Amino acid sequence: MNVENPKGLKPGEARSEGKSVQEILDDDRRDVPERLRRNTYVYNGSDDLDPKRWTSREFHDLEMDHVWSKVWQLACRLEQIPEVGDHLVYEIGDYSFIVVRTGEDDVKAYYNSCLHRGTQLRPSGSEGNASEFRCPYHGWTWSVEGELVDLPCDWDFPHVDKAEFNLPEIRVDFWGGFVFINMEEDCESLADYLGDMPGEFESWNFENKYLQHHIGKRVDMNWKVGVEAFIESYHVIATHPQIMPSTGDANTQYDVDPSLNFNRMITPMAVASPHLDDVEEQDIVDAMTGRSVRTGVNADGLEVPEGETARSFMAEVRRQTVGPDLGQDYSSYTDSEMLDAIQYWVFPNFFPWGGCGTNIVYRFRPDGNNPDSAFMEVMILSDYDQSGPRPDPADLRVLGEDEPWSSAEDQFGGLAHVFEQDMANMPRVQTGMKNLRKGITLGNYQESRVRHLHHKIDEYIAKGS
Repeated sequence: MNVENPKGLKPGEARSEGKSVQEILDDDRRDVPERLRRNTYVYNGSDDLDPKRWTSREFHDLEMDHVWSKVWQLACRLEQIPEVGDHLVYEIGDYSFIVVRTGEDDVKAYYNSCLHRGTQLRPSGSEGNASEFRCPYHGWTWSVEGELVDLPCDWDFPHVDKAEFNLPEIRVDFWGGFVFINMEEDCESLADYLGDMPGEFESWNFENKYLQHHIGKRVDMNWKVGVEAFIESYHVIATHPQIMPSTGDANTQYDVDPSLNFNRMITPMAVASPHLDDVEEQDIVDAMTGRSVRTGVNADGLEVPEGETARSFMAEVRRQTVGPDLGQDYSSYTDSEMLDAIQYWVFPNFFPWGGCGTNIVYRFRPDGNNPDSAFMEVMILSDYDQSGPRPDPADLRVLGEDEPWSSAEDQFGGLAHVFEQDMANMPRVQTGMKNLRKGITLGNYQESRVRHLHHKIDEYIAKGS
């Protein structure tokens, strides 16, 4: 079907008629850093995608063999394993690893398997502190450095050289206070994998934030359905209509280059959706009431001064309230850094939000080897008053099958209800795909990050085939 195109635009060139992110940044009273001025978009095709990519066990197996076993992926925060011997078990599909602090500046990751008869050394989902890892079946024991230190009845194993029975390791590296792992022995460095992204986070100081909240839930969906639900703002008009008076959804900026392992979107906040007409500045502030995790303030009762915009007003309110509360000076940061959803995504499943103060991080993983199930996590990182100690990191709270995200309102504020709205979509997407008799159709611009995800998956599968 031919679509009328009076402007003669090439595929991917069409944009919302609303005010662009860059035009909104032009109104900022502070110097806008170059990283926010970056506006990169590379058209990556418009072909439909086969629904089996989300629903078939065969495609899941391809991902496990050629993607998850080859990529750098987030394992944990360094603050979750602060002392020597502190460890946790990280799992992806059938793979299970013990990630352990072995020194002040050293972390190792071992395959979670006894070299005798394969027993898991640490239970799935476990964490704690240990001076050694002892197999519960026959007692073979390794130090936290991975050295075999005890072999019961060693007289019966003259063929075992303890010096050659160290626990097999995988690659470990760090960025932003996060621990990353990679199973591929000859993989590129994490620095090369992340490319220019770390430089864009330099002034946001992720190393010195702390894990304030950490909540997870198993969801009846493929892991990619979860990723895709959070990398576009196109769904706001139907799924989150209550935030439209204060969210620039259709004029979100998408920065996508298929050659990179990361992309970004900037959704402007404290501005009205281009879908709405005649929204007053005070209406914008009123609509922000309760979304306290991101704004850091409750907008209830705040009045926009005459001649001021809701955006500049709310950014300044946040500077003057959240900054002192956290022992921070935000006076030099732009309105965008104070308010906007500056959301990065690193292939395949790591979502760190940029900006100041409180930052959201998402992670989606396959739930075992079930292509119809995934484990979704939301982490809230926060600044803190560094004249005192770093607060202890939050323990992971796993919501039960019948426990809604809205039950986490004490941690997430109004965002908990936004997550609950997303939950209504994702299982329906997974079921609906199995009844689809055509390919999945994507928008050229607003869903370009979805296409980037699948481009990278195909790239890794092709490398391994």
